[in-house]
Amino acid sequence: MTTYSRREMLRRCSLGFGSVALAGLLAEKASAAAHFAPKVKQVIFAYMSGGVSHVDSWDPKPELAKRHGQPMPVPVRQTMFNNNGNIMRSPWTAKPRGQSGIVCTDLFPRLAEMVDDLAIIRSMTTKANEHAQGNYAFHTGFPFMGHPSAGAWVNYGLGSLNQNLPGFVVLQSGGAVAPHGGVGLFSSGYLPAQHQASILNLEGNEAMPNIRPREADELQRRRLAFIGEMDAPFAQTTGDAQVEAAIRNYETAYRMQAAVPELTDLRGETDATKKLYGFDSPDKLTAAYARQCLVARRLIERGVRFVELSCLTAGIGAGGAPNPWDQHGAIEKGHAAMAHQVDQPLAGLLLDLKARGLWESTLVLWAGEFGRTPFSQGGDGRDHNPTGFSVWMAGGGVREGTAYGATDDLGYHAVENVTTVYDFYATVLHLLGLDHERLTYRYGGRDMRLTDVHGHVLRDILS
Repeated sequence: MTTYSRREMLRRCSLGFGSVALAGLLAEKASAAAHFAPKVKQVIFAYMSGGVSHVDSWDPKPELAKRHGQPMPVPVRQTMFNNNGNIMRSPWTAKPRGQSGIVCTDLFPRLAEMVDDLAIIRSMTTKANEHAQGNYAFHTGFPFMGHPSAGAWVNYGLGSLNQNLPGFVVLQSGGAVAPHGGVGLFSSGYLPAQHQASILNLEGNEAMPNIRPREADELQRRRLAFIGEMDAPFAQTTGDAQVEAAIRNYETAYRMQAAVPELTDLRGETDATKKLYGFDSPDKLTAAYARQCLVARRLIERGVRFVELSCLTAGIGAGGAPNPWDQHGAIEKGHAAMAHQVDQPLAGLLLDLKARGLWESTLVLWAGEFGRTPFSQGGDGRDHNPTGFSVWMAGGGVREGTAYGATDDLGYHAVENVTTVYDFYATVLHLLGLDHERLTYRYGGRDMRLTDVHGHVLRDILS
């Protein structure tokens, strides 16, 4: 009699998907693969590609105003362009907000009013000082392509909550494109391919024109049945997870033909709801980002596990289309325009999640790939700063009205509770009921993780 190890039996039974995802992939039940009771079921990731200045937003420093125009009193590490000037004050006013008294600027006036709902991490760091590397590090845990995105890991670990929609969706609108690094940021890497992101473009009449039905439904069903009959025995023979993934992707695309048009049809949303998000804004980019935020809520309602939002650009300041927050010059103009784009829609999203009873089951993330320097570049811009910057979380399981960690008096380096992207994702997975050290996939002779061999849960920001 042939005997198998537990790992080999799981591999053969699940076509290589692994023990963590087995229940989620075969039974497709919510939280079936969770390691412990989850605090949240789903994630919305508002990614601010380009690098938001923390000293102009969530971590203002009075010393910058006091020392404006003076040389840095500490050694300056190499920057992206090494065109480094003197200390530069923030153009935005800072003051304590809410009952928590957390000090932040008025760059994001509506989100600042909701500071009591946020857990702001002021001590984030990364080893990447370039956009593509920083984007990969913040999406996959590694500063280069080839590894699964966080959304793919979550989908792999927990399975689907909706058979008619993919588990990982990236939204675009208003000409938004993928950040530097391209669509590989949303890849499934070495995980089975059904876990990669589906990109929905909310402009025009069709969010995903490549799934448009070109033949009668009965013919499509017969075609899928034939493909299944041909592929299933081959998949069982080879034990190749990617063959099973191809079958699943065919089936999901078929079901999405009906689900996506219903999802993106906003005629049932009230005028009050659309106004809350900013649909009526005279700024077309604000209105376009508002559409993403509203569709994100609709995706959460329909059980999509992980939704990522994309920033837009119109050539403002020095930021380009893939990295619109990247103001190496004219930061006051560029950051003001970008903040105006996202502030009301994101605040509206948080309020709407609360109103609809989705707050406790949803985790909202806000981050970019790094921060910006406390000294100027070119007189009125700021260069990249990966040694200390701010991100935040909100929603279920998060300790509201919290400021965690700290940078030095100039906002240059993290000096208290220094945090990494591995800690960030260890915490995200923990809230989803997943142990980041146990969520693994065997590849290249190694059990790979989103957090590599690092990461600690940030328990001080958990409720």
